[in-house]
Amino acid sequence: MLALEFGWLWRRRRWSAAGALAAVLPGAMFVLGLRAALVGAPWPLIALPLAGALPAHLWDLARREQGRGRVASGVRSG
Repeated sequence: MLALEFGWLWRRRRWSAAGALAAVLPGAMFVLGLRAALVGAPWPLIALPLAGALPAHLWDLARREQGRGRVASGVRSG
């Protein structure tokens, strides 16, 4: 499903590949952590993807804020 969402954002919504990746990456990190928890992996293998979701989410928010600034100033993004 995450791959389909990435493809939809990239091709149909015409987002850049980096923008689509930034939107999907936090969810992918949560899915990895959930998968590790469900198979009984040691706690560091559960915690690492969950901890990685925060920087990925902040990256996504920063990209969206930059895009909002460009549209507000009259310059349309890509």
